[in-house]
Amino acid sequence: MTNNWAVFEKEEPVFAAAVRARYAQYPHHVLATLRADGSPRVAGLNVEIRGGELWLGMMPGSRKALDLQRDPRFALHSNPGPDDTMPDGDVRISGRAVEITDPPELHRYAEETGEPHPFHLFRADLTEVVHIAVDADADELVITTWHPGTGRHVLRRGNDDEPPREA
Repeated sequence: MTNNWAVFEKEEPVFAAAVRARYAQYPHHVLATLRADGSPRVAGLNVEIRGGELWLGMMPGSRKALDLQRDPRFALHSNPGPDDTMPDGDVRISGRAVEITDPPELHRYAEETGEPHPFHLFRADLTEVVHIAVDADADELVITTWHPGTGRHVLRRGNDDEPPREA
C-alpha cells in the first residue's frame, strides 16, 4: 500500500497544510540517508510537494541518490530558519524513497518544474510525519505525529521529569 502525500493530506488535511507551509518557508532542507556501512549521511535538498506526492530530486550520481537506491529509508528535516526562534515549529518526515525511472514520467516532471536533465527523482512513501512546536503559554512542547494506519497523535511535554501526556 502506498502512503504518499495524498494519503496523508486526505487523512489529516489541517496537519498536512501546516507541514506543507513549514516546508514552503525555505527552499532548502536536510535529507538523512544511510551509507553502505549503515552510518548516517546528511545532505541539503530541495523538495517539491505536487500532484499528491512529496518529491526528492537529486543530481545524477549524487551520494544521497546512491544511498537511496541501495537503502530507500530516509528522514527529511525542515530548514530551521535564520535563527533559533522557529515560530512555526520543527517538522520531520520519514519514509522510503521510491525511484522514478520511467522516461515519460521524468520528462513530465522536468517540464513542470524546470529540473535540468539528467537527474534522479524519488517519490516519498511516508512512514512518519512529526511536527514539534512550543506552547510558550504553558511552557510545553506540543508533539504531533502521523503514522499510516494509526493517524494523528498529539503529546504535550513540559521541561521537567514528568512523562509526556496525551493532548
